[in-house]
Amino acid sequence: MLPPIAHRLAAEVAATPAQVAAAIALLDEGATVPFIARYRKEATGGLDDAQLRLLEDRLRYLRELEARRAAIIDSVNEQGKMTPELLSALSLAADKTQLEDLYLPYKPKRRTKAQIAQEAGLAPLADALLANPLLDPEHEAGAYLREPFATDAGENPGVPDTKAALDGARQILMERFAEDATLLQDLRDYLLEHGVVESKLREGKASAAEKYADYFDYAEALAAIPSHRALALLRGRREDLLDVRLRLDSEEERPAWSAPHNPCEARIARRFGIADQNRPADRWLMDTVRFTWRVKSFMHLELELMGALRSRAEAEAIKVFARNLKDLLLAAPGGPHVTMGLDPGVRTGVKVAVVDETGKVVDTAVIYPHAPKNDWDGSLHALGKLAEKHHVTLIAIGNGTASRETDKLARELITLRPELGLTSIVVSEAGASVYSASAYASQELPELDVSLRGAVSIARRLQDPLAELVKIDPKSIGVGQYQHDVSQFDLARALDAVVEDCVNAVGVDVNTASAPLLARVSGLGTSVAHAIVAHRDAKGRFATRGQLREVPRLGEKTFEQAAGFLRIVGGDDPLDASAVHPESYPLVQRILADIKQELKAVIGNVQVLKTLSAAKYADEKFGMPTISDILRELEKPGRDPRPEFATAAFRDGIETLADLKPEMVLEGVVTNVAAFGAFVDIGVHQDGLVHISALSNSFVKDPHTVVKAGQIVKVKVLEVDEKRKRIALTMRLGDAAAGNTARHETRQTRHEAGQARRGLGQAPREARPAPGKGSGGKPNRPTAAAPAGAMAAAFAKLKR
Repeated sequence: MLPPIAHRLAAEVAATPAQVAAAIALLDEGATVPFIARYRKEATGGLDDAQLRLLEDRLRYLRELEARRAAIIDSVNEQGKMTPELLSALSLAADKTQLEDLYLPYKPKRRTKAQIAQEAGLAPLADALLANPLLDPEHEAGAYLREPFATDAGENPGVPDTKAALDGARQILMERFAEDATLLQDLRDYLLEHGVVESKLREGKASAAEKYADYFDYAEALAAIPSHRALALLRGRREDLLDVRLRLDSEEERPAWSAPHNPCEARIARRFGIADQNRPADRWLMDTVRFTWRVKSFMHLELELMGALRSRAEAEAIKVFARNLKDLLLAAPGGPHVTMGLDPGVRTGVKVAVVDETGKVVDTAVIYPHAPKNDWDGSLHALGKLAEKHHVTLIAIGNGTASRETDKLARELITLRPELGLTSIVVSEAGASVYSASAYASQELPELDVSLRGAVSIARRLQDPLAELVKIDPKSIGVGQYQHDVSQFDLARALDAVVEDCVNAVGVDVNTASAPLLARVSGLGTSVAHAIVAHRDAKGRFATRGQLREVPRLGEKTFEQAAGFLRIVGGDDPLDASAVHPESYPLVQRILADIKQELKAVIGNVQVLKTLSAAKYADEKFGMPTISDILRELEKPGRDPRPEFATAAFRDGIETLADLKPEMVLEGVVTNVAAFGAFVDIGVHQDGLVHISALSNSFVKDPHTVVKAGQIVKVKVLEVDEKRKRIALTMRLGDAAAGNTARHETRQTRHEAGQARRGLGQAPREARPAPGKGSGGKPNRPTAAAPAGAMAAAFAKLKR
């Protein structure tokens, strides 16, 4: 028998069986991953959220495997075909593929040609020819002729002649060979190593398939093909524009029937002791081997391995999306400042919304600074009056159409009205239009027109990207790669996990949070989140965490899961504003009694807290991990794990592709990270591509190890193609630009850029994340001499 699930999972998550067993027990009790990772470290031995997410996924798989194993064993038992050897093999099958291989001969299926031949009594003929190739097939077959007859399964045509007898015997052997589990795994392994994915343009589809031009005559090893190319190929096939097939690397075309046997056919022959030694039955047996490979084994494995390729590619694409989403959600917040949101537009005008420190809408307007009205001065006057009236300190400008022109308007206002102390920042408007038309936006902002809701969202996402983006379906944020080609169920599950982890890592102010934000808190869910908001609206602010127990449907189990992640700022108990869980409050009181200090004197007092020994207060209930976490939390209660805010400084005068020149070094924001590189917004309404080969002077296997969505980077322009709206960038600032790009831009670089340009790998242009971390995970601030120096300084003042 296989080891217990906990033992199998232990190696996969780099933990002990005891740690895994404890985590499984907690998950089964309904505990969430954030709760276990933060508040049950003693039980799990400190498993972190990444380990727990992997454990959760693999636990689901292994439990499905065990359920399938039990169903298969029952099925074989019901057929009366179980043997001790088969039971042992089924019990030891380590994965679903191996299990299904073993079940293949016993799997109920439609009446096959092999089964019809067996009904006709041809199994002895097949066995005899396989066992003794010295027998003459034609002669032996003559003894098996039979008239048509009826069976319980249906009519049987019988065996009218020797050809029919040999065909039937061949079908029996083919099915036997194709369903041999050991052989099937051997063939699978060989094809995995030596398989080639090949694509050709479908006849007459050249015009419709132009975006797949790189795949019109394409071949790549199955084991090497990256996820983005696999998904592009499979999409082209699904759209009936490409012929995509799997073949052996030794066979570009299907060989003639008389050609030497390929390595897979040779493996089939060797498995069953078949060899061409010029004996009477050898030719017939070798042909049976070739039929088995071409008609059964290869077709079965091609379908399986192409499906596995899709699964691997989807998993990688989902992983890319999840990582980009995490970086975007944990982007630096602007903070609680009165903020003016500008949703740029040309003909329809620039929508304006002013929100207070809590995100409440206090004013709206529409201005028309751009063509055709060109009311520049009137727009400046209107914005100035709004900023003065509401004491605005931040201006958030959406990065869509006319964003640079609108940013110019804002910067002119800042110059004309320095006494207002304004700072303008271009932020992502990814998903703002989705939010504007959503049911929640209608409920939250019923009095506002849809167009103005986008400006509100833009203002709020500068204040707190996480709090605003949770109102939008993560799939609508648009930082994914081939997101519409992957399993939407798996994608939603992965993205929901990311959102849950991010929200709980930051914590939520229960007195100001929206229902969508509260719904992402550990243990809450949509209905309880709405109940909290309704209770808050009816009875006012929560003064303590304990008052949450008064909320309908918020029971003790829910309170246990959620309380540590909910903050009450300015409440009755300072601990309620921290990440210290209420269950640990007695421990804090014990520590305070021991050192004879009041809580207010200890919170934030690093000198006192550093003198405390966690070991001194450890007991059966509270271990060292929990006590250490509490002491760290008391040093900086309610600390935000997100970085300090920083923003890219787009160069003045660089607003369109025509303004770009090779060799320019510019500052930009990473908008999306794909498997083949990173897209960077440099302020010209078209993201440039930094290919993976140009991200660093050293070899880069995974772009996410170098850049993150929202990161501020310096790039050099290598090449600009205005006709195709393509910008080639490099982060290796020593690289030569246009004229010498051949050594930097390989055929593969052009291939990936072409995919992005044609929409095969790049997120929508309007879907860009807000500014965030710089390289190395630290804020990347402009130098004092840079144009952004004043902006950074102004923002630093606001933070104070």
